[in-house]
Amino acid sequence: MCRIAAYTGPSIPLENIIVRPAHSLIEQSQHASEAKLAVNGDGFGIAWYGDDANPGLYWDVLPAWSDGNLTSLCRMVKSHHFIPHIRASTMGETSRANCHPFTHDNWSFCHNGEVPHYPAIRRQLEAALPDDLYAARRGTTASEMIFLTLLANGLNDDPERALAAMFASIGRATREGPVRLTCVFSDGAQLYAYRYASDDLCPTLYLWKRSTMVVGLWRLNRFAGTGTVGLKFQQIS
Repeated sequence: MCRIAAYTGPSIPLENIIVRPAHSLIEQSQHASEAKLAVNGDGFGIAWYGDDANPGLYWDVLPAWSDGNLTSLCRMVKSHHFIPHIRASTMGETSRANCHPFTHDNWSFCHNGEVPHYPAIRRQLEAALPDDLYAARRGTTASEMIFLTLLANGLNDDPERALAAMFASIGRATREGPVRLTCVFSDGAQLYAYRYASDDLCPTLYLWKRSTMVVGLWRLNRFAGTGTVGLKFQQIS
């Protein structure tokens, strides 16, 4: 499974989250805990926000620990709002187009988890996308399709409703196995995180609160049990 981190607060070097902590993402790319796989070596990426409304994006297919530019970039770049991700692929080839985060205009998105029956529903999800979002697709992962489905269902206007519509589109567990997702996404001003499981065994989602506050909390009870929860964060100026 993939590993995700997200930060919103006073501007800090990216390395404060990605490189320097004892359980940094670079450390977890080789020695992940609470995961099926200890190694997450199928690429990485970072989306970060600055003065521009749209995020900067850096990703590659190299394992995070072996990219010679990553530590230097994280030391020099500061941001008040960023989402890094390391990938352990379960579906989709190892390519830049399949590395997270995915971005569209001011939105960034990344995901950990699995939709085992995705090959069976991929065609109908593609058909439901408007032309502009269908054309925006670059990779082959369920993760990117989840992001585009959220955008198609009004993510800009009502994230909670977009999530409910997305879950209705992908459906519940099938013979292939349960649906389990943890996702983090942002429009550059607010940070959203949620976890979901059709069998109530959600992937983990931890919150460390210091210079941010939770401004919304919602549950998608119609689609899962008590394990499903979403969080919305807003930076304190």
